[in-house]
Amino acid sequence: MRTERKLTRLDRVFARLDREPERPAHIDVPRMSRHRVVLFASTLAFYAAIVWAVVITSWLVRLDWQVMFFRPYQQWPEIHAFLDYYVVLGQRGPTAVMIAAWLGWRSWRQHTLRPLLTLGASLLLLNLTVGAAKISMGRLGPHYATSVGSNEMWLGGDIFPSGHTANAVVTWGILAYLASTPNARRWLSAFSAVVSLGVGLTTVYLGTHWLSDVVLGWAAGLLILLALPWFEPLIARAESGIFDLRDAWRDRRRGAAPVEVPVPAPLTPVGSPTVATGAGEQEPVVREPVAASRPVRAPGHMAPGPHLSRSERTPVTPLGSRRPPQSDRVTRGTTSARPVAGG
Repeated sequence: MRTERKLTRLDRVFARLDREPERPAHIDVPRMSRHRVVLFASTLAFYAAIVWAVVITSWLVRLDWQVMFFRPYQQWPEIHAFLDYYVVLGQRGPTAVMIAAWLGWRSWRQHTLRPLLTLGASLLLLNLTVGAAKISMGRLGPHYATSVGSNEMWLGGDIFPSGHTANAVVTWGILAYLASTPNARRWLSAFSAVVSLGVGLTTVYLGTHWLSDVVLGWAAGLLILLALPWFEPLIARAESGIFDLRDAWRDRRRGAAPVEVPVPAPLTPVGSPTVATGAGEQEPVVREPVAASRPVRAPGHMAPGPHLSRSERTPVTPLGSRRPPQSDRVTRGTTSARPVAGG
Protein backbone atom coordinates (compact mmCIF):
# COMPACT_ATOMS: atom_id res chain seq x y z
CA MET A 1 0.00 0.00 0.00
CA ARG A 2 1.52 3.33 -1.08
CA THR A 3 0.62 6.82 0.03
CA GLU A 4 0.74 9.74 -2.46
CA ARG A 5 2.62 12.82 -1.27
CA LYS A 6 0.61 16.03 -1.44
CA LEU A 7 2.31 18.65 -3.62
CA THR A 8 2.96 22.05 -2.09
CA ARG A 9 2.59 25.35 -3.94
CA LEU A 10 6.37 25.53 -4.44
CA ASP A 11 6.36 22.04 -5.94
CA ARG A 12 3.63 23.07 -8.39
CA VAL A 13 5.58 26.17 -9.43
CA PHE A 14 8.74 24.16 -10.12
CA ALA A 15 6.69 21.50 -11.90
CA ARG A 16 5.43 24.24 -14.20
CA LEU A 17 9.00 25.43 -14.79
CA ASP A 18 10.10 21.86 -15.57
CA ARG A 19 7.77 21.59 -18.54
CA GLU A 20 9.27 21.31 -21.99
CA PRO A 21 10.45 23.28 -23.79
CA GLU A 22 12.31 25.22 -21.14
CA ARG A 23 12.62 28.24 -23.41
CA PRO A 24 10.85 29.09 -26.68
CA ALA A 25 13.05 28.49 -29.69
CA HIS A 26 12.77 32.03 -31.05
CA ILE A 27 14.21 33.67 -27.91
CA ASP A 28 17.96 34.20 -28.17
CA VAL A 29 20.32 35.17 -25.38
CA PRO A 30 22.18 38.43 -26.18
CA ARG A 31 25.89 38.01 -26.77
CA MET A 32 28.74 40.47 -26.38
CA SER A 33 29.15 41.37 -30.05
CA ARG A 34 31.74 43.76 -31.44
CA HIS A 35 29.11 46.46 -31.87
CA ARG A 36 28.11 46.15 -28.22
CA VAL A 37 31.74 46.26 -27.10
CA VAL A 38 32.25 49.50 -29.05
CA LEU A 39 29.15 51.02 -27.45
CA PHE A 40 30.31 49.92 -24.01
CA ALA A 41 33.77 51.44 -24.48
CA SER A 42 32.29 54.70 -25.82
CA THR A 43 29.85 54.98 -22.90
CA LEU A 44 32.62 54.26 -20.42
CA ALA A 45 34.77 57.02 -21.97
CA PHE A 46 31.81 59.40 -21.79
CA TYR A 47 31.31 58.45 -18.11
CA ALA A 48 34.93 59.22 -17.32
CA ALA A 49 34.73 62.54 -19.22
CA ILE A 50 31.71 63.70 -17.18
CA VAL A 51 33.46 62.85 -13.91
CA TRP A 52 36.59 64.67 -14.99
CA ALA A 53 34.62 67.72 -16.09
CA VAL A 54 32.99 67.97 -12.67
CA VAL A 55 36.23 67.36 -10.77
CA ILE A 56 38.08 70.21 -12.52
CA THR A 57 35.03 72.53 -12.14
CA SER A 58 34.65 73.07 -15.88
CA TRP A 59 31.83 74.68 -17.86
CA LEU A 60 29.59 71.74 -16.88
CA VAL A 61 29.65 72.84 -13.24
CA ARG A 62 28.80 76.40 -14.26
CA LEU A 63 25.84 75.02 -16.24
CA ASP A 64 24.72 73.14 -13.14
CA TRP A 65 24.61 76.37 -11.16
CA GLN A 66 22.76 78.24 -13.89
CA VAL A 67 20.03 75.60 -14.03
CA MET A 68 19.79 75.59 -10.26
CA PHE A 69 19.35 79.40 -10.09
CA PHE A 70 16.72 79.17 -12.84
CA ARG A 71 14.57 77.10 -10.42
CA PRO A 72 12.35 75.21 -12.87
CA TYR A 73 9.87 74.25 -10.15
CA GLN A 74 9.10 77.98 -9.78
CA GLN A 75 8.90 78.61 -13.51
CA TRP A 76 6.28 75.89 -14.13
CA PRO A 77 4.50 75.24 -10.84
CA GLU A 78 1.39 73.80 -12.53
CA ILE A 79 3.15 70.51 -13.34
CA HIS A 80 4.74 70.12 -9.92
CA ALA A 81 2.03 67.79 -8.56
CA PHE A 82 2.21 65.50 -11.59
CA LEU A 83 6.01 65.27 -11.54
CA ASP A 84 5.96 64.40 -7.85
CA TYR A 85 4.20 61.16 -8.85
CA TYR A 86 6.09 60.68 -12.09
CA VAL A 87 9.47 60.61 -10.35
CA VAL A 88 8.35 57.43 -8.54
CA LEU A 89 9.09 55.59 -11.83
CA GLY A 90 12.75 56.02 -10.93
CA GLN A 91 12.57 54.83 -7.33
CA ARG A 92 14.12 51.42 -6.86
CA GLY A 93 11.49 49.87 -4.59
CA PRO A 94 8.27 50.48 -6.58
CA THR A 95 9.86 49.92 -9.97
CA ALA A 96 11.58 46.71 -8.87
CA VAL A 97 8.27 45.31 -7.61
CA MET A 98 6.45 46.17 -10.85
CA ILE A 99 9.16 44.81 -13.14
CA ALA A 100 9.63 41.68 -10.99
CA ALA A 101 5.89 40.94 -11.21
CA TRP A 102 5.97 41.19 -15.00
CA LEU A 103 9.15 39.13 -15.34
CA GLY A 104 7.79 36.56 -12.90
CA TRP A 105 4.85 36.04 -15.22
CA ARG A 106 7.30 35.80 -18.12
CA SER A 107 9.27 33.14 -16.23
CA TRP A 108 6.04 31.21 -15.65
CA ARG A 109 5.08 31.36 -19.31
CA GLN A 110 8.52 30.57 -20.73
CA HIS A 111 9.35 27.87 -18.12
CA THR A 112 12.67 29.44 -17.16
CA LEU A 113 14.09 31.50 -14.29
CA ARG A 114 16.31 33.61 -16.58
CA PRO A 115 14.14 36.81 -16.60
CA LEU A 116 14.07 37.04 -12.81
CA LEU A 117 17.74 36.15 -12.44
CA THR A 118 18.70 38.75 -15.05
CA LEU A 119 16.75 41.41 -13.18
CA GLY A 120 18.46 40.41 -9.93
CA ALA A 121 21.91 40.54 -11.56
CA SER A 122 21.26 43.99 -13.06
CA LEU A 123 20.00 45.42 -9.76
CA LEU A 124 23.02 43.97 -7.95
CA LEU A 125 25.37 45.59 -10.47
CA LEU A 126 23.45 48.84 -10.10
CA ASN A 127 23.84 48.86 -6.32
CA LEU A 128 27.53 48.02 -6.49
CA THR A 129 28.63 50.43 -9.22
CA VAL A 130 26.38 53.44 -8.59
CA GLY A 131 26.56 53.08 -4.82
CA ALA A 132 30.35 52.91 -4.89
CA ALA A 133 30.53 56.01 -7.12
CA LYS A 134 28.16 57.97 -4.87
CA ILE A 135 30.13 57.21 -1.72
CA SER A 136 33.58 57.69 -3.25
CA MET A 137 32.82 61.11 -4.79
CA GLY A 138 30.53 62.41 -2.03
CA ARG A 139 28.98 65.31 -3.92
CA LEU A 140 26.34 67.49 -2.27
CA GLY A 141 23.03 68.28 -3.97
CA PRO A 142 21.72 71.72 -4.99
CA HIS A 143 19.68 72.15 -1.81
CA TYR A 144 22.78 71.56 0.34
CA ALA A 145 25.40 73.45 -1.69
CA THR A 146 27.91 75.36 0.43
CA SER A 147 29.74 77.62 -2.06
CA VAL A 148 28.45 79.17 -5.27
CA GLY A 149 30.33 77.92 -8.32
CA SER A 150 32.03 74.98 -6.58
CA ASN A 151 31.70 71.38 -7.65
CA GLU A 152 30.66 70.31 -4.11
CA MET A 153 32.76 67.15 -4.35
CA TRP A 154 33.99 65.03 -1.38
CA LEU A 155 31.75 66.77 1.13
CA GLY A 156 29.82 63.72 2.32
CA GLY A 157 26.97 63.81 -0.22
CA ASP A 158 25.54 60.90 -2.21
CA ILE A 159 23.88 62.30 -5.34
CA PHE A 160 26.57 61.87 -8.05
CA PRO A 161 25.56 60.02 -10.23
CA SER A 162 21.77 60.23 -9.98
CA GLY A 163 20.40 56.98 -8.56
CA HIS A 164 16.86 57.73 -9.78
CA THR A 165 18.08 58.13 -13.35
CA ALA A 166 20.35 55.07 -13.36
CA ASN A 167 17.63 52.95 -11.79
CA ALA A 168 15.09 54.09 -14.42
CA VAL A 169 17.50 53.17 -17.21
CA VAL A 170 18.18 49.70 -15.80
CA THR A 171 14.74 48.63 -14.57
CA TRP A 172 12.86 49.78 -17.67
CA GLY A 173 15.66 48.93 -20.07
CA ILE A 174 15.73 45.33 -18.83
CA LEU A 175 12.36 44.86 -20.53
CA ALA A 176 13.95 45.68 -23.89
CA TYR A 177 16.95 43.48 -23.09
CA LEU A 178 14.68 40.47 -22.43
CA ALA A 179 12.31 41.14 -25.36
CA SER A 180 11.31 38.08 -27.39
CA THR A 181 11.27 39.67 -30.86
CA PRO A 182 13.25 42.48 -32.55
CA ASN A 183 10.07 44.52 -33.02
CA ALA A 184 9.23 44.30 -29.31
CA ARG A 185 12.84 45.18 -28.46
CA ARG A 186 12.67 48.37 -30.54
CA TRP A 187 9.41 49.53 -28.98
CA LEU A 188 10.52 48.72 -25.44
CA SER A 189 13.87 50.45 -26.00
CA ALA A 190 12.07 53.63 -27.06
CA PHE A 191 9.69 53.39 -24.11
CA SER A 192 12.49 52.89 -21.56
CA ALA A 193 14.47 55.78 -23.07
CA VAL A 194 11.50 58.14 -22.75
CA VAL A 195 10.79 57.05 -19.15
CA SER A 196 14.43 57.35 -18.01
CA LEU A 197 14.87 60.69 -19.80
CA GLY A 198 11.73 62.03 -18.11
CA VAL A 199 12.76 60.77 -14.68
CA GLY A 200 16.18 62.42 -14.95
CA LEU A 201 14.79 65.77 -16.04
CA THR A 202 12.15 65.59 -13.30
CA THR A 203 14.86 65.39 -10.64
CA VAL A 204 16.44 68.52 -12.15
CA TYR A 205 13.05 70.24 -12.14
CA LEU A 206 12.50 69.39 -8.47
CA GLY A 207 16.00 70.63 -7.59
CA THR A 208 17.17 67.36 -6.05
CA HIS A 209 20.00 66.77 -8.59
CA TRP A 210 22.45 68.74 -10.66
CA LEU A 211 22.18 68.37 -14.41
CA SER A 212 25.57 66.62 -14.49
CA ASP A 213 24.24 64.08 -11.95
CA VAL A 214 21.49 63.12 -14.36
CA VAL A 215 23.83 62.84 -17.36
CA LEU A 216 26.16 60.58 -15.40
CA GLY A 217 23.18 58.51 -14.21
CA TRP A 218 22.13 57.87 -17.81
CA ALA A 219 25.66 56.69 -18.62
CA ALA A 220 25.86 54.50 -15.50
CA GLY A 221 22.59 52.72 -16.29
CA LEU A 222 23.52 52.21 -19.94
CA LEU A 223 26.85 50.66 -18.94
CA ILE A 224 25.04 48.03 -16.89
CA LEU A 225 22.67 47.11 -19.73
CA LEU A 226 25.55 46.87 -22.21
CA ALA A 227 27.61 44.68 -19.85
CA LEU A 228 24.82 42.16 -19.07
CA PRO A 229 25.81 39.63 -21.82
CA TRP A 230 29.09 39.06 -19.98
CA PHE A 231 27.06 37.76 -17.03
CA GLU A 232 24.79 35.43 -19.04
CA PRO A 233 26.93 32.30 -18.36
CA LEU A 234 26.81 33.08 -14.64
CA ILE A 235 23.03 33.52 -14.82
CA ALA A 236 22.70 30.16 -16.60
CA ARG A 237 24.81 28.43 -13.92
CA ALA A 238 22.75 30.06 -11.19
CA GLU A 239 19.55 28.79 -12.79
CA SER A 240 20.97 25.27 -13.05
CA GLY A 241 22.16 25.42 -9.45
CA ILE A 242 18.73 26.49 -8.21
CA PHE A 243 17.09 23.54 -9.93
CA ASP A 244 19.76 21.19 -8.54
CA LEU A 245 19.09 22.44 -5.03
CA ARG A 246 15.37 22.01 -5.65
CA ASP A 247 15.90 18.40 -6.75
CA ALA A 248 18.08 17.63 -3.73
CA TRP A 249 15.54 19.18 -1.38
CA ARG A 250 12.74 17.23 -3.05
CA ASP A 251 14.68 13.95 -2.78
CA ARG A 252 15.38 14.63 0.90
CA ARG A 253 11.70 15.26 1.56
CA ARG A 254 10.72 12.15 -0.36
CA GLY A 255 13.21 10.07 1.62
CA ALA A 256 11.94 11.39 4.96
CA ALA A 257 8.23 10.98 4.14
CA PRO A 258 6.63 7.54 4.73
CA VAL A 259 6.06 5.96 1.35
CA GLU A 260 4.95 2.43 2.30
CA VAL A 261 2.89 1.18 5.21
CA PRO A 262 4.96 -1.54 6.98
CA VAL A 263 3.28 -4.94 7.29
CA PRO A 264 4.35 -7.12 10.26
CA ALA A 265 6.02 -10.32 9.11
CA PRO A 266 6.39 -13.56 11.13
CA LEU A 267 9.67 -14.09 12.87
CA THR A 268 12.10 -16.40 11.10
CA PRO A 269 14.17 -18.78 13.29
CA VAL A 270 17.92 -18.58 13.11
CA GLY A 271 19.37 -20.94 10.55
CA SER A 272 16.34 -20.94 8.23
CA PRO A 273 16.99 -21.14 4.49
CA THR A 274 17.35 -17.89 2.54
CA VAL A 275 16.60 -16.78 -1.02
CA ALA A 276 18.98 -14.64 -3.07
CA THR A 277 17.55 -11.36 -4.38
CA GLY A 278 18.49 -9.42 -7.51
CA ALA A 279 20.69 -6.98 -5.52
CA GLY A 280 22.88 -9.82 -4.22
CA GLU A 281 21.42 -9.81 -0.72
CA GLN A 282 19.95 -12.77 1.18
CA GLU A 283 16.37 -12.61 2.40
CA PRO A 284 14.91 -15.24 4.78
CA VAL A 285 12.14 -17.48 3.57
CA VAL A 286 8.93 -16.69 5.43
CA ARG A 287 7.16 -19.86 6.62
CA GLU A 288 3.66 -20.13 7.90
CA PRO A 289 3.30 -19.83 11.68
CA VAL A 290 3.42 -23.12 13.59
CA ALA A 291 0.70 -23.99 16.09
CA ALA A 292 1.66 -23.95 19.75
CA SER A 293 0.75 -27.61 20.29
CA ARG A 294 2.92 -28.80 17.43
CA PRO A 295 6.61 -29.27 18.26
CA VAL A 296 9.10 -27.49 16.04
CA ARG A 297 11.32 -29.90 14.21
CA ALA A 298 14.95 -29.24 13.69
CA PRO A 299 15.92 -29.05 10.05
CA GLY A 300 17.07 -32.42 8.84
CA HIS A 301 19.50 -33.24 6.08
CA MET A 302 18.66 -36.29 4.03
CA ALA A 303 21.27 -38.19 2.12
CA PRO A 304 20.85 -38.27 -1.61
CA GLY A 305 19.04 -41.32 -2.86
CA PRO A 306 15.94 -42.53 -4.64
CA HIS A 307 12.57 -41.25 -3.55
CA LEU A 308 10.83 -43.75 -1.26
CA SER A 309 7.17 -44.32 -0.73
CA ARG A 310 5.57 -43.67 2.67
CA SER A 311 5.57 -47.37 3.57
CA GLU A 312 9.27 -47.78 2.78
CA ARG A 313 10.46 -44.75 4.80
CA THR A 314 12.17 -45.13 8.15
CA PRO A 315 9.70 -44.64 11.00
CA VAL A 316 10.07 -41.38 12.78
CA THR A 317 9.87 -41.14 16.53
CA PRO A 318 7.55 -38.60 18.20
CA LEU A 319 10.55 -36.43 18.97
CA GLY A 320 11.30 -36.13 15.28
CA SER A 321 14.58 -38.08 15.27
CA ARG A 322 15.59 -39.83 12.05
CA ARG A 323 18.38 -41.83 13.76
CA PRO A 324 18.01 -45.60 13.19
CA PRO A 325 17.26 -47.67 16.27
CA GLN A 326 20.27 -49.00 18.18
CA SER A 327 20.14 -52.49 19.65
CA ASP A 328 22.64 -51.81 22.42
CA ARG A 329 20.86 -48.73 23.83
CA VAL A 330 17.93 -48.67 26.20
CA THR A 331 15.37 -46.01 26.21
CA ARG A 332 15.13 -44.17 29.54
CA GLY A 333 12.22 -45.42 31.66
CA THR A 334 12.02 -48.95 30.10
CA THR A 335 13.50 -52.32 30.95
CA SER A 336 15.85 -54.21 28.74
CA ALA A 337 14.53 -57.32 26.99
CA ARG A 338 17.98 -58.94 26.90
CA PRO A 339 18.83 -61.41 29.68
CA VAL A 340 21.36 -60.14 32.14
CA ALA A 341 24.30 -62.43 32.65
CA GLY A 342 24.78 -63.58 36.15
CA GLY A 343 27.84 -62.97 37.98
